[in-house]
Amino acid sequence: MSLIDLANPSRFLKFADRVLPWLGGVTVIALAFGLNQAMGAPDDYQQGATVKIMFLHVPSAWLGMLAWGIMSIAALGTLVWRHPLADVAAKAAAPIGAAFTLLCLITGSLWGRPEWGTYWVWDARLTSELVLFLLYLGVIALWRTVEDPSRAARAAAILTLVGAVDLPIIKFSVDWWNTLHQGESVFRFGGSTIYPTILVPLLVMAVAFTLLFVTLHVAAMRNEILRRRVRTLRLMQAQATN
Repeated sequence: MSLIDLANPSRFLKFADRVLPWLGGVTVIALAFGLNQAMGAPDDYQQGATVKIMFLHVPSAWLGMLAWGIMSIAALGTLVWRHPLADVAAKAAAPIGAAFTLLCLITGSLWGRPEWGTYWVWDARLTSELVLFLLYLGVIALWRTVEDPSRAARAAAILTLVGAVDLPIIKFSVDWWNTLHQGESVFRFGGSTIYPTILVPLLVMAVAFTLLFVTLHVAAMRNEILRRRVRTLRLMQAQATN
């Protein structure tokens, strides 16, 4: 089955029904293995056990940005190509991305208290990450408050593309401004600055969280397609009785 075939909602539903049990099983195994690796990782010589917050914080930050990136591509599909599943993909990704972004903010605050002496500072990266979370809430609110699905899809797509400007700001904020947040330490020229005993569990958790996102996204897309079909049937029944 090609990606073009998956553009058909009925074929996507069949694909989702087949792949979700496997995705769910692999995700559970990956999360269990990742958590075991994270718990067994040594304490940092400066941060102590606090460094283990990074195993949740970094993957959730990555996926919060990835989800908005997927939504931006889907927004182009809605506005330019009228892809039948574009709005479904964006709407399904928004709550998941918001949840990961919120987890990023919470874990970042928990890490900041012992390291910076406070739960929150108006650091460039922290502030831009908060803006991303507020953008997620704005997009979700648009889908919920605009009754016409096509108008809601267009409005959400426009806001998504405007909000995409925040992604490079988050990414390069530590380079553009003097911030408290540390710079790139995993993927950088010259190799990672993180010791392998911490880097390996971090990468495993990143893979596990990515699998979790994919599983939740496919399931949410399936549910959204079914929800829209139920809505269409109810409208047809209402019209038939009038």
